[in-house]
Amino acid sequence: MIRIGNASGFYGDRFTAWREMLDGGELDVLTGDYLAELTMLILARDRLRDPDLGYAKTFLRQLETCLGTALERGVRIVTNAGGLNPAGLAAAITALAARLGLPARIGYVEGDTIQRPDALSANAYLGAFGIAACLDGGADVVVTGRVTDASLVVGPAIARYGWSRDDLDELAGATVAGHLVECGAQVTGGNFSFFTELPDGGHRPGFPIAEVHADGSTVLTKHAGTGGAVTVETVTAQLLYEIGGPAYLGPDVVTRLDTVTLRPDGPDRVRVSGVRGTPPPATLKVGVNNLGGFRNSMTFVLCGLDIEAKSALVRGQVEEAVGKDGLEFTLARTDHADAADTEAASALLHVHLRDGDRGRAGRAFSAAAVELALASYPGCTLTTLPGDATPYGVFTADAVPQTAVAHVAVLPGGERVPIAPPIRTAADAAAADGTVPYGAAAVDGPTRRGALGEVVGARSGDKGGDANLGVWARTDAGYAWLRTWLTVERLATLLPETAPLSVRRYELPNLRALNFVIEGLLGAGVAASTRFDPQAKALGELLRARIVDLPAAVAP
Repeated sequence: MIRIGNASGFYGDRFTAWREMLDGGELDVLTGDYLAELTMLILARDRLRDPDLGYAKTFLRQLETCLGTALERGVRIVTNAGGLNPAGLAAAITALAARLGLPARIGYVEGDTIQRPDALSANAYLGAFGIAACLDGGADVVVTGRVTDASLVVGPAIARYGWSRDDLDELAGATVAGHLVECGAQVTGGNFSFFTELPDGGHRPGFPIAEVHADGSTVLTKHAGTGGAVTVETVTAQLLYEIGGPAYLGPDVVTRLDTVTLRPDGPDRVRVSGVRGTPPPATLKVGVNNLGGFRNSMTFVLCGLDIEAKSALVRGQVEEAVGKDGLEFTLARTDHADAADTEAASALLHVHLRDGDRGRAGRAFSAAAVELALASYPGCTLTTLPGDATPYGVFTADAVPQTAVAHVAVLPGGERVPIAPPIRTAADAAAADGTVPYGAAAVDGPTRRGALGEVVGARSGDKGGDANLGVWARTDAGYAWLRTWLTVERLATLLPETAPLSVRRYELPNLRALNFVIEGLLGAGVAASTRFDPQAKALGELLRARIVDLPAAVAP
């Protein structure tokens, strides 16, 4: 097997994780995932200020204390921290190694940049074969730009086992492993619905390790003595994160998530097997970031009686002051009747303004809100100070033919190795996805009122302007009930904000799970969203908190 650890799930993850993973036990490869849709926007803005930037600067600081240890122990490093400038980060690492007197060999992958004059950034999601070529070429450290997150694991597995593009099941198995570890501690108990059941209560989960075997099967684990846990349920939770239908599209393979089997394999060990793959699509996903305009927000505190009337008064006053265009009002009824303190008696009125005119969205808006302090509703106060507008980005997804992208591995010696696209592709790789017609509820008998989260776990997240919501049952009986009970129509009742939106529902019986893709919930994406939970991270917990009729046969 090849032991592949992960030490970063996003740009801003635990700084010490690299050192913890290197010191915690044996590894062959250590990966770091830094990129997300919002991160690409941040890096694009960095590069506008300085063309030499565009990569995750934090990684360099982390590597300074770890590179020598990794070289000494033969642990190879693979990271997408190169962002929009992998060549720049590779050069910076080369300079760092020289300054430290370390004989590090650096390779990098390029070709993901798509020329779009009208875009702030546009990057294709490359696959894993460029990473494998760098490792085959002797690289100790491999830096990439925008590859799929799972490719950071798939690439080392290809290099170890010599898989070809025709080894679809093996590539699919490694893709699942990569998806499981890409978000760091989320698979070892981080953000876990049943965190109170973890041995340490979820205080400091360790980072994950994927033991990938030659047949593509994997054992998920973590270093001994670290916090959190690796169980079938923690692995299920991460497997449901930010996915769509059962056909998980990638540049090298389409992974069938409905073939994944999870089994305990000892303490803090879960075996992942049975994964099947089919040919990849003929196109690559392209993430495009554009400047959407400027935004600003002010929040009014509405205390006591007549909350709705107070909100209506503020709305009319703000609209009269700055005009209606681009304004958005959200009233959060956080107030409690007959409360004994101000905070418990108060609701919050969030006022957002988005506009292409920085001046209108800036001080003109925030000052107009502040000017109401002595001329509006009784008890008027705000939680925000007047300020200038800030730019926001809009993320969209596009596609280009795989043959149109110049995927290149740059080896430590400077040799440039072109990576050929796959020959076998599928015209419509997701066509087989669909829903099973609902049947009658499989569990009858007495019920009791209780929180849905007593019998199911959930994990949710963002996919551009869409959100995904994965829900799993804890028992077979629970799933028999869940799959017939939790329809799209019932979801709209439990989560009213989904009612006017298009919702796709998928079943994953091997995982005792359902996945919902809620189109447009996040508007133009995370950077542009004014939603209270802009990345839909808490959507699953909101669903679990709803009070429903729980069958006695599945309720604990």
